[in-house]
Amino acid sequence: MAIFPLRLRDLRYQPNGRAVLAGIDLELGDEGITLVLGPNGAGKSVLLRVICGLVEPSAGSMAWGDEGARRPAQGVMMVFQRPMMLRASVLHNAALGLRPFGLSRRERARCAMTMLERVGLADRADDSAHQLSGGEQQRLALARAWLTRPRLLLLDEPTASLDPSASAEVERIIREIRTDGTRILMVTHNLGQATRLGDDIVFMSAGRVCEHTPVQRFFSRPQSDEARLFIQGELPWRMRFPSP
Repeated sequence: MAIFPLRLRDLRYQPNGRAVLAGIDLELGDEGITLVLGPNGAGKSVLLRVICGLVEPSAGSMAWGDEGARRPAQGVMMVFQRPMMLRASVLHNAALGLRPFGLSRRERARCAMTMLERVGLADRADDSAHQLSGGEQQRLALARAWLTRPRLLLLDEPTASLDPSASAEVERIIREIRTDGTRILMVTHNLGQATRLGDDIVFMSAGRVCEHTPVQRFFSRPQSDEARLFIQGELPWRMRFPSP
């Protein structure tokens, strides 16, 4: 079953009456990297969790593919800012995502080792995953998700706590995953990263999507007051924008 386009209509999440998502309208096609930007508390991470099925929306609709299925049959994976690792080897953690595919243990190990080579962790295959640095754990989490060949990969600030070198490695892997045919929706606070990785920007504020536009247009001519203020406040120099 095709899962694109993905259409969200008036999607809401209101735990205890508090509007975390306050009517999200968004449509995603089947290609590219979309970066989700916005201030703290805008609902960015919750949006990813709703799409992934980890959080049940309070109202609204989410339709997958031309047939408008309520949930995708398969093909959606999520990687968190602090990925969870089993107390097992790097190789075992990488192969974990292949268990539902009916492969033998030997075949899972072979595929996992090939993927570890792609993310630069083959030499750590026998080490405990808990011995890896933060950047290495994030690369392992990406490898584990990539092994399943997801159609949509959701990334929640995958470089938030990493140094520039580790962030660059993670960004390289994300580009390769996109080139391999996976659609990516990624939350970040790093505006430089957004310009390097993104094809388009979803800007959120107060639980709503204020803009969904190509990257260059977003940074050169934001259409909402919220986006202009966000960009001016986040960049280390002051930007002036022409009047809308």
